Amino acid sequence: MDFQKRGLIGQPSGRVCREHLQNQPISTFPAGGEGPAKGDRSDGLVTDFANVYASDLLPAGPGAEITEHFLLEVVDIILAYIRKTYDEKSKILDFHHPHQLLEGLDGFSLAVSDQPEPLEQILVDCRDTLKYGVKTGHPRFFNQLSSGLDMVGLAGAWLTATANTNMFTYEISPVFVVMEKILLQKMHELVGWAETGADGIFSPGGAISNLYSVLAARYKYFPEVKSRGMAALPRIVLFISEHSHYSVKKAAAVLGIGTDNVIEVKCDERGKMIPSELEERILQAKREGQSPLYVSATAGTTVYGAIDPLTSIADICERHKLWMHVDAAWGGGLLLSKKHAYKLEGIDRANSVTWNPHKLMGVPLQCSAILVREQGLLKACNQMCASYLFQPDKQYDTAYDTGDKAVQCGRHVDVFKLWLMWKAKGTCGFELQIDRCLELADYLHKSLKKRDDFELVVDAEPELTNVCFWYVPPSLRSLPQGSERAQKLHKVWGGGGWGQARGR
Repeated sequence: MDFQKRGLIGQPSGRVCREHLQNQPISTFPAGGEGPAKGDRSDGLVTDFANVYASDLLPAGPGAEITEHFLLEVVDIILAYIRKTYDEKSKILDFHHPHQLLEGLDGFSLAVSDQPEPLEQILVDCRDTLKYGVKTGHPRFFNQLSSGLDMVGLAGAWLTATANTNMFTYEISPVFVVMEKILLQKMHELVGWAETGADGIFSPGGAISNLYSVLAARYKYFPEVKSRGMAALPRIVLFISEHSHYSVKKAAAVLGIGTDNVIEVKCDERGKMIPSELEERILQAKREGQSPLYVSATAGTTVYGAIDPLTSIADICERHKLWMHVDAAWGGGLLLSKKHAYKLEGIDRANSVTWNPHKLMGVPLQCSAILVREQGLLKACNQMCASYLFQPDKQYDTAYDTGDKAVQCGRHVDVFKLWLMWKAKGTCGFELQIDRCLELADYLHKSLKKRDDFELVVDAEPELTNVCFWYVPPSLRSLPQGSERAQKLHKVWGGGGWGQARGR
């Protein structure tokens, strides 16, 4: 362990120093970080965790030093993993089938035991858990909407776990609660709600944020649902595009609205909702005795990266007095870019917005916010007045307690890693990052357009970083455009029909 490189020598009290550690047993890994092993280190320190157990760690009386050494070994495992993650020659995944993981691999068993295992085995398990997982920060990893591994965000996640607190009251989480308030205000400003006194909350992912939007819309128009349930309501219907995220349907199922009452609206060839089709479906629903309630416009569809025409949809929602939600889980980050923010014109007219900083902004999973234009609506909708948590006579402004706004009771701290990254990068840093991502997507799009061995699914320039394409094998390149060629191309791709890449 090189403490000079770690910057730990000569630091203020509370930091590890070499004088303190030279007489202490410290564990070691071989070069390359393959895991804990017994033996000499370059600094002459030796380790042995074979007879040390979790019960020897803090808060056990004499456990401070061994806790320090154990956690430093965990840091070594993490650093070795990060080095491999950014090594282009390393594997993205050391793949094994589920039955192999269940059976165990080279001393790595997923089975839990009745008796405690030594920390030596625990360190092996830490290493192997990362070894057999997917390196989502790898330069060649291109799975769905992933954005690499940000080091400042990673530090924020470590510190969040260390604090191990809850977001439901200011008394248990004062700093994080205020951080959340500050960042929500910043996001409101970017959406265009600076003067509205808007509201919001961080939630466990975009699907839950979208569920909050349906929940808030239903309560806004039918507050009796909170006490009397769906039986007291007319047959309400929701509208989504053909390319929208499935989570709105899931929300309808969870909230008792039913997936049959979610109406899909046709999209154009670019994957954007067609406003005239939306209005026709609304009018049709009214003619059939249904009660249109809510429209979810998408700012960044999962596959095409398409952005629905928000201004036109807002006009329709205002005309028919419907709740307008914008699912900007993917595209919300465009608001940070002076060059690309125009693509979300009209988002300020929405009643609610979902925004996932863990997507385009690159914040570690998970980090999602539901933003609601009307202050107090989330609390009115979800408040249950649990007196053991939310007392009016606390010694601080209880408006900072967030638990009554949330569906959950316990709520994870997702805001700190975002706050820390925002401090480290600034809004300008996020802007540069996002602009670069879109530049790469544009470069890929233009490059593929010039080749005869690839065919773009959508000819228009990408609005986000999604670039969808087919690889065209030599046997099909001479075939003219038409149904026969399309069927054969579809068969080549195993029924999937297209490939996809996203700039990072």
